[in-house]
Amino acid sequence: MLKIAVLLSGSGRTLDNFQQRIQAGRLNAEIQVVISNVGSALGLDKARRYGYPAFHAISSAATNAILADYELDLIVLAGYLKLYQPPEAMKQRVINIHPSLIPAFCGPGFYGHHVHEAVLARGCTVSGCTVHFADEIYDNGPIVLQRCVDISGCGTADAIADAVFAAECEAYPDAINVLDERGAEYFWTKS
Repeated sequence: MLKIAVLLSGSGRTLDNFQQRIQAGRLNAEIQVVISNVGSALGLDKARRYGYPAFHAISSAATNAILADYELDLIVLAGYLKLYQPPEAMKQRVINIHPSLIPAFCGPGFYGHHVHEAVLARGCTVSGCTVHFADEIYDNGPIVLQRCVDISGCGTADAIADAVFAAECEAYPDAINVLDERGAEYFWTKS
C-alpha cells in the first residue's frame, strides 16, 4: 500500500474520488497529507473533514518543508495548477493526470478547460486522459496509464470535460494501484 501526499489547487473532486475508493477498498493507498497552493481551496476543507492533515503552501520549497515530516512513497498532483519542484529524493515519485491523450493537447497553457476547448475546435472524436510522472517540463514524464473516451456525441467543451473527468475517476486510482504493484522504477527504466 502506497503512502501518498495529495497536492491540489481547487475543489478537491479528485480527493473525493480517492477517499471513496480508499473507503471501498479499491485504492491501495493511504493519504498522509493534503497541501494546496491556494489557501481558500475547497479541497483543504474536504481534507480536514476526511481527517487528513491539510496545509496551505504557496511555493515548492514551503510544500517540501511540510512533506519532510511525512514518510511518503508518492506525491499525487490532483488539479494542482502550478509547476511543482519536488525534493531530490522524490523526483521520480510525482504523478499527475492530464485531461488529454498525451502527446496531444499538452504542454504549457494546456490545462483544464483549455484542453477541452482545443479538442472541440480541432473536431476530435476521441479524447481521454493520461496519468504520467511529472518532471520539470509540463506533461513530459513517463506515461503510467491512458484511457480513451468517445466524445463524438459531445457538442461542447463542458460535455467533453464531463466525459473525460468520468474516465479520470477510474484511471487515476487504477494508475496508483499499478504503481503499487510494479513500482515507479519500472516506468522510469523503460522510457
